[in-house]
Amino acid sequence: MKASELRGKDVAALEKEVTDLLKAHFGLRMQKATQQLSNHSQLGKVRRDIARAKTILAEKKKEAAK
Repeated sequence: MKASELRGKDVAALEKEVTDLLKAHFGLRMQKATQQLSNHSQLGKVRRDIARAKTILAEKKKEAAK
């Protein structure tokens, strides 16, 4: 997911996006543990998406606190 797409969302939508990404990351980790994961690069992509979403969420919260 691109940062520009995330910046267009509000705080509640970003929090939902983070929880969805964390669930997806957990599922991928379980697939890796049971050796069912065929594309290991998905783990890194999801991890970076989580970090990107959390960063933008923190920026929006900081902006709202001003």
